[in-house]
Amino acid sequence: MTAPVFSTMGCRLNAYETEAMKDLAKQAGLENAVVVNTCAVTAEAVRKARQDIRKLRRAHPNARLIVTGCAAQTEPETFAQMEEVDAVIGNTEKMQPGTWQGLSADFIGDTEAVQVDDIMSVTETAGHLIDGFGTRSRAYVQVQNGCDHRCTFCIIPYGRGNSRSVPAGVVVDQIKRLVDKGFNEVVLTGVDLTSWGADLPATPKLGDLVMRILRLVPDLQRLRISSIDSIEVDDNLMMAIATEPRLMPHLHLSLQHGDDLILKRMKRRHLRQDAIAFTREARKLRPDMTFGADIIAGFPTETEELFQNSLALVEECDLTWLHVFPYSARQGTPAARMPAVDGGVIKDRAARLRYRGERQVQRHLAAQVGVTHRVLMESETMGRTEQFCPVTFDVPQAEGAILVATIAKCTEDALVVQS
Repeated sequence: MTAPVFSTMGCRLNAYETEAMKDLAKQAGLENAVVVNTCAVTAEAVRKARQDIRKLRRAHPNARLIVTGCAAQTEPETFAQMEEVDAVIGNTEKMQPGTWQGLSADFIGDTEAVQVDDIMSVTETAGHLIDGFGTRSRAYVQVQNGCDHRCTFCIIPYGRGNSRSVPAGVVVDQIKRLVDKGFNEVVLTGVDLTSWGADLPATPKLGDLVMRILRLVPDLQRLRISSIDSIEVDDNLMMAIATEPRLMPHLHLSLQHGDDLILKRMKRRHLRQDAIAFTREARKLRPDMTFGADIIAGFPTETEELFQNSLALVEECDLTWLHVFPYSARQGTPAARMPAVDGGVIKDRAARLRYRGERQVQRHLAAQVGVTHRVLMESETMGRTEQFCPVTFDVPQAEGAILVATIAKCTEDALVVQS
């Protein structure tokens, strides 16, 4: 018999949960199984999940195949009907030890083939299951799950449920243990990070959590925040940006578009000027701050003129690292009923946005030549600056170490340190 094979799609949170499932499956004694942790952020993600399931079935013909994750939560029948699939497990169920014990004891016999309950009824998150995951240099810690907002394009709340937070004390204890294990950098992850604390006593804010971590874990070298909603950033987080050098000067923003009309049709809570004002204020407080952003190309009703506002926003906010998403209609969302943009036009606009992003990256990298950076080594020859720029070394270094190095030159997509 063999240990289960896990396949993970989508976000860091999914990757975190896969690590937790590995532990749960091991404790339950599950063997000879393939577990696919799916993503539902786009229709393409669901299509790819189905494709990967078929490939995994061919590669493991005698294994029992379990599908879980956001796509399994939102479309359980889609996967239950696939002949390659033996069981479909929801996002809540996949974090419960009893689920894996049942699967291990009698895979299908006494266990329902589809175990997907109402995720909207879930009131807590399972962030305590593992002490983060990652490379030897960087660990990811889940502090929040779910989302209370209902953007018109997004299916994720129906896969993740409403927002719920991991208590600050639990988070701090996890990070202390990770630092004791030798991790120099911790990344806080969640579905809607800036909503952290809204469901906890006294309703603390994300900035309160950040300040508490930095105060109570003095040996933590670097704290990084994953994607945030800039309109929800609180005063303490701005204070941390201004005063805490251990908080990394890189923020990934959930912007989605650069035009006010489209933002309203998306049911976003910020306007174009809000994004510009935030990036300017954050950079004023921390001049070395860099920004990434999620931007959707080809949202329904987007004209060329409206799209140009997204292109312009890249430079007006001085965004460096872009995640560009060609709009993909998700059945059941309000945007899916809006007048669609031609698929070829969507593809073209996404390509133009990516090109603009590549130019921004190259400009940023060129400006770093001759600058001295603190670099966290992810492997023997590659590391990251505090602004998350990739750096290559021509001489092997200790993985996990933080080195002070001066940039000699840059390529199209990385900085270079030469001995």
